[in-house]
Amino acid sequence: MISIEPVAAPGAPLARRNPVAKVAAALIFSFTLLATLDPVAPAIAIALELAVLPLFGIRYRVLARRAWPLLLSAAGILVTLVLFAADRSGQVLLDAGPVFVSTGVLLTALGLVLRVFAVALPGVIVFATTDPTDLADALIQNAKAPARFAIGALAAFRLVPLLGQEWQMISMARRARGVDAGRNPLAKLRLFASTAFALLVGAIRRGTRLAVAMDARGFDAGTPRTVARRQHFTRADGLLVAGAAALAGAALTTSVLLGTFRPLIG
Repeated sequence: MISIEPVAAPGAPLARRNPVAKVAAALIFSFTLLATLDPVAPAIAIALELAVLPLFGIRYRVLARRAWPLLLSAAGILVTLVLFAADRSGQVLLDAGPVFVSTGVLLTALGLVLRVFAVALPGVIVFATTDPTDLADALIQNAKAPARFAIGALAAFRLVPLLGQEWQMISMARRARGVDAGRNPLAKLRLFASTAFALLVGAIRRGTRLAVAMDARGFDAGTPRTVARRQHFTRADGLLVAGAAALAGAALTTSVLLGTFRPLIG
């Protein structure tokens, strides 16, 4: 089942920070690392992210369960580069038909995999430590986001766990009707595609009904809205954003000093 509830200890010092500050810090930290292609800067960034993880009140085992899709993406990147990499320089390690592995290919794959982890982990940490309702309130109060957008995004976010349940229901219903792919990989692929399409149709219908219901309850009213829970942006929140920028800058500076910096443009 898909879970979106926060898993951090509520008393952790960084978990208590304003949701907008955490989102801003994650965006600054992640987008700064996109400036380079080398593996050194993202490796330093990952080490820094794991070092501050206890301050967010998250256990490493819990983070691994939340971040398991990143492992699949890393495997996909490695396979894609081994088969289709343009830069095949360096010492040849394996040459077996379409599978060509060299030190240049491995270096490029390592850089991309580390960048994926370094860019994605801050977002995983933010959503693992933030209640969705608090995030919507903070976006409206502190980031001055439109209430229609913030509340609509919150409603859509709350529906995410239902997708996993509906996938199981569709699969069980088809199995009860005798629709089973068996051991045929092509049949499994067709069954997966048809199940995904049925899930997409159901999600669109549910979203339409939810939008009509929210409009009927006045969520799109032009009158000023009040807030039940005040979200304050304090000096500590500003320090969190500044600290994220400083750590990202330190990772890039270390890469430049070591001579491994490879700019994305130029």
